[in-house]
Amino acid sequence: MKRSEEWTQPEPLWREDYDLSSFSPLDQNHTTDVLVVGGGMTGITTAYLLAKAGRQVTLIEADQLLNGTTGHTTAKVTAQHGLIYNEFQKHFGVDQASLYYQAQMNALNLMENLIDEHSIECEWEKEDAFLFATTEQGAHKLEKEHTAYQQLGIPGTITESLSFEAEATKALSMHDQARFHPIKYLTALVRAFTNMGGTVFEQTKAVDVTEEKDDITVTTGNGPLITCKQLVSCSHFPFYDGKGFYFSRMYAERSYLMAIEPEKEIPEGMYLSVDEPKRSIRTASYGGKPILIIGGESHKTGQGVDTSFHYRALEEFASRTFGIRQKLFQWSAQDLTTLDKVPYIGPITRKNTRVFVATGFRKWGMTNGTLAAQLIADYIQGEESLFHDLFRPSRFKTDPSMKQFLSQNFDVAVHLVEGKLELVADRPEHTKKGQGRVIQWRGERAGAYRDENGELYMLDTTCTHMGCEVEWNSGERTWDCPCHGSRFSFDGTVVEGPADRPLVDLTGQLYPPVPDEEYIEEDQQDQP
Repeated sequence: MKRSEEWTQPEPLWREDYDLSSFSPLDQNHTTDVLVVGGGMTGITTAYLLAKAGRQVTLIEADQLLNGTTGHTTAKVTAQHGLIYNEFQKHFGVDQASLYYQAQMNALNLMENLIDEHSIECEWEKEDAFLFATTEQGAHKLEKEHTAYQQLGIPGTITESLSFEAEATKALSMHDQARFHPIKYLTALVRAFTNMGGTVFEQTKAVDVTEEKDDITVTTGNGPLITCKQLVSCSHFPFYDGKGFYFSRMYAERSYLMAIEPEKEIPEGMYLSVDEPKRSIRTASYGGKPILIIGGESHKTGQGVDTSFHYRALEEFASRTFGIRQKLFQWSAQDLTTLDKVPYIGPITRKNTRVFVATGFRKWGMTNGTLAAQLIADYIQGEESLFHDLFRPSRFKTDPSMKQFLSQNFDVAVHLVEGKLELVADRPEHTKKGQGRVIQWRGERAGAYRDENGELYMLDTTCTHMGCEVEWNSGERTWDCPCHGSRFSFDGTVVEGPADRPLVDLTGQLYPPVPDEEYIEEDQQDQP
């Protein structure tokens, strides 16, 4: 496939030319001590740590291991999660803000120890991470953040410039952070897990949970049941809510990434801007050459402009700042943010000590995912952790949680109403090859997509989670919900929750089907 054609089906750098082990789907009922759902950083590390502690563990993944958020990361391993420590000091106090930093660094150190223990070749490099400002207002925020670093004992330095050409007003470093190749690292952990007797099933989706007195039964999409004593949900958005109402306590954002071979010298360090539009920069390698990964352009899922705009904005920044000798990859990611920006890690509700959840990592899944594995393994082993209370999902900090709760759910209500009132005039026959769009069908809002062979797919655009209207994402060819972040493939199947049912298929109502030669090209549509 030509590289220009691949942009319509973006794949991340990490999965390119890397053979992953495959595992069979579950085809019969299965019993285990601990069931871990989700084959990314959190799920694999949790399964590994529990197996190492002597527990019988089964890991299941709805698709293929490492094909979700972990496979689409920037793969920065850092405790520098944007401008957070000054904010956390204000909301939670110095002690809790310090614990957050300690927890992230403990996760980084665990990863480094595992790399040494298993001699993992994963391009692990220690280097400083930098926040940088491009405005005076941003510089003032960095000064406040630096003060927080000093109060919390975080090693860092504030400077007036960067190691590359950019209109920076100030920069703040955090020393001794890291970057790596996530697929190479986690593939080694999967191998170690199975060598310890762990079991893995791919193409096995957890769809329902029944909690009984002694056991938990998980129903899979394949049909077989899995019986376990303890259940861990590491499926990005929790596949099982357990009356925790997580859909109302998080919001989803999409962001975009691009890998380039630059014309200018590649800077040392990892970078993140604090002013809008935010830009993330880190070094990687491809084909034996150093390259750059440029990220940014975050927006709430289902609420952004056309996806191509975001990629063009990143490309323009990369060209202006580093020059582009060759554009190599582009891809996108989806991340969840909690009400107070601290992940939810622990028992799914206050009274449920058998089902555990890890979610809401706010783009920082490498350290938070590893941290979650540590904390959940401690819970299951009956061990206390200094960090349990800080990350406990049942917490509710009045400031800022109440403000964010009201803001996010008001936003949901607005999009629910707007979607129902939207006036649409397009017809399905106006849809060109490779195009998706909102249309009108029999007086109702619907969605149409025509593939490259001319086959037309038509769906009800009402999200099956809570009834909001989904929007077309041209970059990933998905239908995205602006309310709670559910995503559906062009044929209506669920790509990402909280929705657990596909969009209603209306294609069968197209009778007779519109022949390929009869769909209307855009230039014909423009004629009076």
